[in-house]
Amino acid sequence: MKGNRISFIAGWGAIDSNAHMANTAYLDFAADSRFTYFKENGFPGSEFSRRGIGPVVRKDEIEYFREYRLLEKGTVELKLAGISEDGSRFRLANLFYTEDGILAAVIKSTGGWLDLRSRTLTCPPAELLELLRALSKTDDYEPLPSSVKVAC
Repeated sequence: MKGNRISFIAGWGAIDSNAHMANTAYLDFAADSRFTYFKENGFPGSEFSRRGIGPVVRKDEIEYFREYRLLEKGTVELKLAGISEDGSRFRLANLFYTEDGILAAVIKSTGGWLDLRSRTLTCPPAELLELLRALSKTDDYEPLPSSVKVAC
C-alpha cells in the first residue's frame, strides 16, 4: 500500500495565539493524511461521492508531547488502532513527528461510515475495508463492535 505518511509545514494559518500549532491544525492535517492515503490507493474523494458514503468521526482524542512552531516541518503517519469485523466502526491513529523524527502528538479518531442518502451508519465497500485493514496496527490495537443494526 502507498502513502500512510504525509509531510506538512506549520504555516501561518496553523499557528495559534500561543505561537505554536493550533489543535484544529492537528485535526486538519490528520484528516488530510487519511484522505491522501485513500486517494493514493485508488479511493479518491470522488469515489466517496460516487458511492454516497463518507467517514463520520464521533470522537477525537489528542495527546501532545512537543510543540510545532511557525514554519516547522513535520510528518503524519496513519495507523489502524481498531476496527469492527464488518468495518462499520474504526479507530484511526495519526502520529505526528518532528523533522528529526521525535513523536510530537497522537490523535485517535473513532468513527464509522455514513450512508449519505439515508443518513444512517453503514459498512464500507470491500475496497475501502481492504485499505483500512492494510494499515499497520498500533500497539494498543483492539477489535471494535459493529456500528450497524442490520448486517451489511
